[in-house]
Amino acid sequence: MASQAKGKTRAASFRGREYSRTSVWLGRIAVFIVLAGLWEVLSGRAFNAFWLSKPSLIAGRIVEMLGDGDLWFHMSATLTEAVAGLIIGMVGGTLLGIGLAFSGIFERWIYPYMMAIYSLPRVSLAPLFIVWFGIGQSSKILMVVAMVIFVAFYNAFEGIRNIDKDLMDMMSTYKAKWPHKLRWVVLPSITVWILTSVRLNIGMALIGSVIAELVGSNRGLGYYITYSSNMLDTTGIFTGLVLIMVIAVALEQLVLLLERWLLRYR
Repeated sequence: MASQAKGKTRAASFRGREYSRTSVWLGRIAVFIVLAGLWEVLSGRAFNAFWLSKPSLIAGRIVEMLGDGDLWFHMSATLTEAVAGLIIGMVGGTLLGIGLAFSGIFERWIYPYMMAIYSLPRVSLAPLFIVWFGIGQSSKILMVVAMVIFVAFYNAFEGIRNIDKDLMDMMSTYKAKWPHKLRWVVLPSITVWILTSVRLNIGMALIGSVIAELVGSNRGLGYYITYSSNMLDTTGIFTGLVLIMVIAVALEQLVLLLERWLLRYR
């Protein structure tokens, strides 16, 4: 028993180990330099540079796009679609998850249909959205919402189901009104679930916007990737992919800052 307790203590201390921000960022930079360096050195030697391009060529293309204005022209479109769809999908999915979790028997009626809709391949909806709403931003935003809303719904729904029932019973004992329960029990309990779904949905939002742009658009990183593909421009393709990853990393860092602020009491 003593050995088991000691092992649990060691495991807990290992999981709770703190690292300085300097060491974390230095490690990340070192990993990036190693990977980019290997890619640069091996391209043209171990494999044909035409197929995977080079980091130096990609960096040069980004500088070129920055100079002629194409960089912000395409990035702003994708970023706007992803962020707008992410916000709408997160709000709608979270409210839907909370509402359905407290709906009683109505939950049993609706939940199977939610799973049925969730099982649909959302990629196949992109052409329909283009037909219904045209090639403007509205169809792209709806595509992002379709990708995001179910992750937000399931996280909020499971978060509600994992709330300590004793807390809810105590609030009922003191005759607390529903807004008070929502403010003091429900939202604090599912904050971690919501933040997790936001972090997961960053990638889903970018995927949704790029897929919609691939199907039909005249701007955006998805359009730029399609155009580069048609021109057999692998550097352009990888440039678009790198820019998408840059946006994803930047958005996640913003969410991490929000998470530290919201969960500063922990």
